[in-house]
Amino acid sequence: MSKKMNVESFNLDHTKVRAPYVRLVGITKGQNGDTIHKYDIRFKQPNQAHMEMDGLHSIEHLMAENIRNHLGNVIDIGPMGCQTGFYLSVINHDDYDEILDVLEKTFRDVLEADEVPACNEVQCGWAANHSLEGAKELAQEMLDHKDEWKDVFGEEA
Repeated sequence: MSKKMNVESFNLDHTKVRAPYVRLVGITKGQNGDTIHKYDIRFKQPNQAHMEMDGLHSIEHLMAENIRNHLGNVIDIGPMGCQTGFYLSVINHDDYDEILDVLEKTFRDVLEADEVPACNEVQCGWAANHSLEGAKELAQEMLDHKDEWKDVFGEEA
């Protein structure tokens, strides 16, 4: 990585991070004083593991719907193309510990869900590709490692 790239994650050494973790990627300030905080919610170790698409798709629906019950400042939460995590963007909210609390509550909502929201052809572009069980497994994995979420680079760093 000799040249600095425009995309923050392209400048991150993916061999140094230790998933799972929740990392503040950056803060963007708007011309009217608003701030957007972007978080990397990493479920799987880059280049070693990934989320299966049906579970990833379902946890995306569940998180997108449920996180807003715990925090009104959410702009978006969406999956990474590498299938190792999600990006969360929030506006005018800079409390990292509260973000961790909101994520914990959201993952607990996933565990309690009895269906995937908007899992139909009218509301979803790939409605046949969902797994509530897969989503619950991913949420449980994250909760099982909650004490590691702040430790982006593992104990070796």
